[in-house]
Amino acid sequence: MTDDTNDLDNTGSVDGESPIDIARIEKAVSEILLAIGEDPGRDGLIATPSRVARMYAEIFGGLHEDPSEHLTTTFEADHDEMILVRDIAMYSACEHHLLPWIGKAHIAYIPNDDGRITGLSKLARLVEGYARRPQVQERLTSQIADTLDASLKPKGCMVVIEAEHLCMTMRGIRKPGSTTVTSAVRGLFRRSQATRDEAMRFIQGR
Repeated sequence: MTDDTNDLDNTGSVDGESPIDIARIEKAVSEILLAIGEDPGRDGLIATPSRVARMYAEIFGGLHEDPSEHLTTTFEADHDEMILVRDIAMYSACEHHLLPWIGKAHIAYIPNDDGRITGLSKLARLVEGYARRPQVQERLTSQIADTLDASLKPKGCMVVIEAEHLCMTMRGIRKPGSTTVTSAVRGLFRRSQATRDEAMRFIQGR
């Protein structure tokens, strides 16, 4: 088994500037281990509070960034047709249980009359910025669409997310394999059924 305790520094970031309180998380995790009847001092758990704290610093790092900053750079492309990036792998944590939910995001937009576009990787970074925080899928979908709409001012945009939530598959009702699908449409995608249908054909045409 590999030891991942040194992946990040004591602040939970590579550059040492994370505002996340690593020490406080470590203490809380130790208390949780005690509360469930475990011994935080035994060999297999000694480094667990540190590992969990660093993991939280990583997976919740989006709380301390502005995802819209990824869309500030655009390029002249003289393009006025649909652009769609599908199957963007994404991971988030349910804000109700702090359990993972895992899925894929699909983002479509139609550039404005100026024909300017953003980099394709910026769309994936936009998803990641909002996903790396305690989240619900419905809010995440809307946040991505609203930020895309406000930043690029496209003729329209559409976001679809498909995900499996471990809070529903490994606890509670325990229904593994169930998928939640959410969508958010803005501008032309909201007004035009034909435009929405075209985007959905692209998304479903795996």
